[in-house]
Amino acid sequence: MNSKRLGRRTVALSAPPSVLACACVGGKFEGQGPLGTCFDELGEDSFFGESTWEKAESAMQKRALSRALDKARLKAGDLDYILAGDLLNQCVGSAFGLRDFGIPFYGLYGACSTMGESLALASLLIDGGFARRAAAMTSSHFCTAERQYRMPVPYGSQRTPTAQWTATAAGCTILAEKGQGPYVTHVICGRIVDKGITDSNNMGAAMAPAAYDTLSAFFRDTQTGPKDYDLILTGDLGELGHDIVRDFFRRDGIDLTDRYQDCGLLLYDREKQDMHAGASGCGCSAAVLNGYVLPGLRAGKWRRVLFAPTGALLSPTTSFQGESVPGICHAVCLSAEA
Repeated sequence: MNSKRLGRRTVALSAPPSVLACACVGGKFEGQGPLGTCFDELGEDSFFGESTWEKAESAMQKRALSRALDKARLKAGDLDYILAGDLLNQCVGSAFGLRDFGIPFYGLYGACSTMGESLALASLLIDGGFARRAAAMTSSHFCTAERQYRMPVPYGSQRTPTAQWTATAAGCTILAEKGQGPYVTHVICGRIVDKGITDSNNMGAAMAPAAYDTLSAFFRDTQTGPKDYDLILTGDLGELGHDIVRDFFRRDGIDLTDRYQDCGLLLYDREKQDMHAGASGCGCSAAVLNGYVLPGLRAGKWRRVLFAPTGALLSPTTSFQGESVPGICHAVCLSAEA
């Protein structure tokens, strides 16, 4: 294996995999946001031509993968693996969306951190010599998430100020052992961090400690700091979680202000679109990464990006049982140069 462990959790990739292609698909509200022009395809409604929202989410994954394969000029059989997941029970959004491609499949669940988890694992497979090409992807859908985790959409329940809007989006990154970049140079596996938050409408507060834990470990292991990165991007912490992470680092004497952003604050115009604390869902960080960050790295907007999507590891059952909301954050370092 080529990978070299730098510290307790961070791994440096000796042969950094290259991004061959990336693609993202979004819904109507995503197209109306600040990053609307970054999507490869936008749906006119929430169904994407299907009869149910769950089938619509599968259709988004199918279209995102197809778009990425077309960009890379590859066929499905050219991929050694696909690593994907979503928020639905048993990850059926991914399983049913990808079943016709015939690609060896690893189904993943990292909640909203799944884009980071799939990207990290695909990178390790390629760097370790176990794959030549692999696709990493995920999705979420506002209506499927609301039906499963909260209240059915027709119920019209009122959202709290800390609530976030689950993105209707899917994103796909195709990695290869060789290419023109950008490259995945480091990966770090997150730990489950639970500070006892029990409000399922306050995901930002539940996930922020995990983001702080992972980013702190990464800086410590690599002996780097925020100034070594052009952009540090967490996933769907929203306004409150973003502020909590900044406050944690401020207590350590580290100021993240000038280069720290969150995917949940980028996807929508929170005032005009009434998105409360911001965006959430697997598709949030997947869309921002594949539609905005990776093209930006290729265009020279940034040279080095630390991408750290976060996830809340809860279920409706655990919420009904009064359990807290554990958080997790997986991160990868993306560089314009190998």
